[in-house]
Amino acid sequence: MDGHLDGRLDGTLVARMREYLAAGTAMDLAALEALYDEEFENVRTDEAGRVAVLTKAHFMARFRALAARGEGVADGGTDDVRFLSAGRHGDQGTVVMYRCEDGVPARYVFVWRREDGRWTTLLREFTFERDVSPLLALLAAATTGGGAGGAAAEG
Repeated sequence: MDGHLDGRLDGTLVARMREYLAAGTAMDLAALEALYDEEFENVRTDEAGRVAVLTKAHFMARFRALAARGEGVADGGTDDVRFLSAGRHGDQGTVVMYRCEDGVPARYVFVWRREDGRWTTLLREFTFERDVSPLLALLAAATTGGGAGGAAAEG
C-alpha cells in the first residue's frame, strides 16, 4: 500500500522508484548503471551513530559480483514496499520508502535528479541500520588493498 500524510504521491516518481526496484530484483546491470547518477552516494547510519558511505562504484561492483555468482538482491521480492512520501523539490525529488526485511522494519530516503521534465538518475539513498561496523570494516579493507571496493555494498 502506498500512502502519504495528505494522500498525495508524485506518481511519476513512484513509477521511477518501481523501475529501480525492478532493475535491482532482476539484476539488470545495464539498467542499474543508467539509474545511478555518477555522483550517487548511499549514506548508511546505525544505532551507535556510525556512518558508512558507498558510491556508485561500490554498488555496481557488488551487483557485478553477485551476478557473476548467479546470485541477486531482494530475493524475497518487493511486495512489502510501501511509499510513504514522494514529492518534487525543484530539480530533485524525494521518496520515503518502508519495507520489512527479514522481520526487521527498514526505512529509506531516496533523492532523484529531474532533468528535461523526467526523473533521470538516483543521487542519494539514506538508510538506517542496526550496525554498520561490518560494512565499515569491509570498506576499510578495500581501501587498504584487502579486497574489492564493492564487496561491502548490499544494494
